[in-house]
Amino acid sequence: MVYDVILPAAGSGKRMGAGKNKLFLELKEKPILIHTLEVFEKDEWCRGIYLAVKDSEREFIQNLLKHYHITKVKAMPTGGAERQYSVQSCMKAIGNGDIVLVHDAARPFILEPTIHKLVEAAQQKGAAIAGVRAKDTMKRVEEGIIQETVDRSTLWMIQTPQAFRFELLQYAENHAEQDGFLGTDESMLVEREGEFVYMVESSYENVKITTKEDLVFGEAILNQRIGG
Repeated sequence: MVYDVILPAAGSGKRMGAGKNKLFLELKEKPILIHTLEVFEKDEWCRGIYLAVKDSEREFIQNLLKHYHITKVKAMPTGGAERQYSVQSCMKAIGNGDIVLVHDAARPFILEPTIHKLVEAAQQKGAAIAGVRAKDTMKRVEEGIIQETVDRSTLWMIQTPQAFRFELLQYAENHAEQDGFLGTDESMLVEREGEFVYMVESSYENVKITTKEDLVFGEAILNQRIGG
């Protein structure tokens, strides 16, 4: 099987407070972006990587790709103000395909077996996303007051990659654009079309590096995986 993967990489990373794109921050002396790219660079199923980037950062990223020998990046279209627009730009760059994945560039710890399960599920069923079961007790709160305790057995924390048949995501993206609808993720756009989206259980290590505390967690995960 083969797939293409889209990585929106044009975010501002304001919550990190680093004064630059958080993807350029380093874990064990290597940028977060490169850690993520290397997962797909090494995966034989991955046909191509499509990065949505800021115009002002394109040259810097090109130099990173060259330095770390990342060869599968096929295009780097300009990212939009919202994730959905960045994904659309990459979909247009791909043109057509079989299976397409959308993955947070700031999730460098995704495992290849999980990727392959997602690709297989999307091929068979149309759409599948990664996630983990909620571990904490969940409460519904309004105006600071607990309204109810929610049954967590049915709740999942959603991650990426999210995997789709190309034509399905393309249709959902185009329909959303026509309607002026902005979703929180690609799964939401596909759900909006009445399609089923299936869950593939991932790992709690598949964290998104968003805050300074996440950098500490990231270092710990790398130390466990490769020693140090």
